Amino acid sequence: MEVCMNDIGHDPLRRAAPAAWYINSGLRLSDEEPDADIEPKRYALVPALERYLANVRFGDEQAASRAATLDALRARGMDWLPLPGRGETATRWRGLAAVAACDLSLVKLYEGHTDALAILAELGRCELADDGSWAVWAAEPPNAKLIAHAAGGNALTLEGTKPWCSGAPHVTHALVTAWRGDEPVLAAVELSQAAIAVDPGGWQAVGMRATGTSSVRFDGARAVQVGDAGAYLSRPGFWHGGAGIAACWYGCAAALASILRDSIKRHEDPHACAHLGAADAELSAVAALLRESATWIDAHPRDDAQQSALRVRVAVEQAAEQVMQHVSRALGAAPFCTDPWFARAIADLPVFLRQSHAERDECALGRTLLDDEPGETWNLGLHAGRD
Repeated sequence: MEVCMNDIGHDPLRRAAPAAWYINSGLRLSDEEPDADIEPKRYALVPALERYLANVRFGDEQAASRAATLDALRARGMDWLPLPGRGETATRWRGLAAVAACDLSLVKLYEGHTDALAILAELGRCELADDGSWAVWAAEPPNAKLIAHAAGGNALTLEGTKPWCSGAPHVTHALVTAWRGDEPVLAAVELSQAAIAVDPGGWQAVGMRATGTSSVRFDGARAVQVGDAGAYLSRPGFWHGGAGIAACWYGCAAALASILRDSIKRHEDPHACAHLGAADAELSAVAALLRESATWIDAHPRDDAQQSALRVRVAVEQAAEQVMQHVSRALGAAPFCTDPWFARAIADLPVFLRQSHAERDECALGRTLLDDEPGETWNLGLHAGRD
């Protein structure tokens, strides 16, 4: 990882973007800490995070450099984003978008870490978050099941393999989903134990290569149960976190569009300008939806946010795909071959978007609409999600 001053013409983080593309511009202007009962005392002002990231550049495809940057952000308190559903969800999402605009592998680690902090706060285990870097590993394919055995009180031992573990060679702690008998549980585990083995050999991705995604084998590893059985999926924050992933997709898409905008300002071309206009329509629409959804979550923090989160994810995925197409057609092959940030981002984003469940998410969103009261759906007077 390199920290350097950059030419603004080649830096999507420092280039001015249209106001409509910002998820939230109403940020705190002071460094005063919020009340302790509202959110953690340590938190990051998003403008400070954006300023720091403007000087970050990666010259490799290694997870170690992204993990080192995550550690640097943690050391500066920039991992304490406002918690979702506490009045500043849009600020949280703008922070995620800023990290995504820097590097998608970095935001994969950063989002996992900040999501873990939010989960621990929501489930009443903030004290566990005081040390180290965290990940959330919740993938559960049918052929790999992590088993939790009770070991007295909240103590557990873990047996089995957990796939798709981003950052596994470098993070120090993880929240992992497991099964204790027929009950799903969430476990916090410290990863330096000899009973834990990390295998990165299966990760052959080109896009998102620097996430260090691995399979992790647990052979009697010690862990602590977090929350009651089933709490990970049943808590309101599950869908708040799911919507936050869309903010990451959005941040990268907006950064790609900013490169197109900057190119046209230097060399105007009507065809490229048409692509920019189309990209703006996509980005402005989903930015408005993100802001509206964040407002709804803040107003209804304990309500089921599935509909709102699915709508945001589906819309941002579609917009990101369109933006990639418009930017690629307008700029041609040159940035793919000569601009290292662009080449990495345009390879990473399609892989990250596959964290979506595609038509299954669209189907799930459609099913939520069947329960709406007549006149609720697509009413200009209502916020995203059910009021």
